[in-house]
Amino acid sequence: MKRTAGIIFRTLILILIGVTIGLLISDNNFSTHPLGFNLSKDNGKLSKVLYLVTNKYVDSINTDSIEGITVNDMLQNLDPHSVYLPAQQARSINERLEGGFNGIGLEYQLLRDTIVITLIYPNGPAAKAGLETGDKVITVDGKPFSGTKLTVNRISKSFRGDKDTRITLGISKNHGPVKDYLIKRGRVDLSSVDAAYLAGDKTGYVKISKFASQTDTDFRSALFKLKAEGMQKLVLDLRGNGGGYLNTATALADEFLPKGDLIVYTLGVHEPRTDYFATDSGSYEKGKLTVIIDEYSASASEILAGALQDLDRATIVGRRSFGKGLVQQQFPFGDGTAVNLTVARYYTPSGRSIQKSYKNGVSSYRNELADRVRKGELLTESSNLSDSVFLKGSAFHTTSGRKVFSFGGIMPDVFVPADTTQNTRVISDLYNEQLFTGYVIDKLQPQLKKFNTSYDFIKQFAVSDEAFGDFVIYASQKVKQMDLNELRISRETIKTLLKANAARFKWGTNAYYYVMNENDSTFKTALQQ
Repeated sequence: MKRTAGIIFRTLILILIGVTIGLLISDNNFSTHPLGFNLSKDNGKLSKVLYLVTNKYVDSINTDSIEGITVNDMLQNLDPHSVYLPAQQARSINERLEGGFNGIGLEYQLLRDTIVITLIYPNGPAAKAGLETGDKVITVDGKPFSGTKLTVNRISKSFRGDKDTRITLGISKNHGPVKDYLIKRGRVDLSSVDAAYLAGDKTGYVKISKFASQTDTDFRSALFKLKAEGMQKLVLDLRGNGGGYLNTATALADEFLPKGDLIVYTLGVHEPRTDYFATDSGSYEKGKLTVIIDEYSASASEILAGALQDLDRATIVGRRSFGKGLVQQQFPFGDGTAVNLTVARYYTPSGRSIQKSYKNGVSSYRNELADRVRKGELLTESSNLSDSVFLKGSAFHTTSGRKVFSFGGIMPDVFVPADTTQNTRVISDLYNEQLFTGYVIDKLQPQLKKFNTSYDFIKQFAVSDEAFGDFVIYASQKVKQMDLNELRISRETIKTLLKANAARFKWGTNAYYYVMNENDSTFKTALQQ
């Protein structure tokens, strides 16, 4: 059914767009009007305007760009999540959700016109070739790369490529001479599980950043290891998880629910109701479970959290989620561009839709999170419960009879206010300038060499007041104006971020989240459930 609807809709969109090449070859329709089309024919206003702009506008323009903007404006009048995707954006989204890409498998930071490797993907081509974090890329295929005009697109084109093609990187390690590394490009896997470790003696912690094609497999692998280490209860962190595939969300919910439980159902005017039920394949159907959400947990995250809340399977901790209850389907075009179109709404097991209103337009919808901040919702539970969104919504009930609400997201069972020390302007500026990682590269590498394991580093290393002052001086070269009061307020958070980024630089994302969670009030609350 979805495949048939997809074909029908794609045809419709092609007609509405009026692709320029189609207009150009339809000579029979152009003979009766000096502008090039027959006004008596039902070509559509959109097609005609695009033709006029392409052939009569005063300046030369990028037709593809104009076409994309036009289509996107039309889609945005439907709902905020129906969008036109340029080819590069469509490819990036699909790679992220498909769990990998072809390349060499590293992350980098551009520091003083030189690429410095900041993360190596395990088992990727770069790892197999012997590259390490801190290495500097000086040449590519024998030609100078460091010190030249580098852009993200140029770097991406150099590093990415078809599987089994080769690239030679001239690498300098520890300020030493340049040595060539011949690397064969290959599949680079992107795990959806950012972190998985035992917090305390018996509580497992798993951080999931997206619901991609391999998320359930990644989760099962992480869960197996945690069980082997003695895990008896689980904290699942969905903060900042903007969603992904519907089927992945239902597969992950299936890990926690007994056979026959309704996980979610979808329904649209052109999409008949589809129910998704749990099977008997769950790997954690009985253990104690806590799920952490925040205002950036959306879509597939809300499907999972909503199902577990409605069925009284988990305790939801944190703050009200984003409120996206619409399901999109992607319709690709031959040039790499695509349309993401909303085809259905989803409903939690109790029958509630958690989609927040978009009746006031896209701009208002996108500013809704800022409105929550202004109203103080992220700081007090009472402002959540009195919000007009929930007062207007209908009340639903969980399996045990607890009251839950529709519209506006998933309300947590246990509210934890936002940490205001993490949300200052100065921290945002430091992040935007990549100064945490930059400081690690420039200043902390000698200290990192003193530790053999992430455990030793986490337990023994601390950012001193002297190091904090040195970092502020270092950062002032890029961030010219730093509010002294904000620096005071965010002092301990900045220290934590420096330590966490140092841990990530040498040991990866697992170590990063271990450090970040040490002083995280929401994480500590989740552990107590």
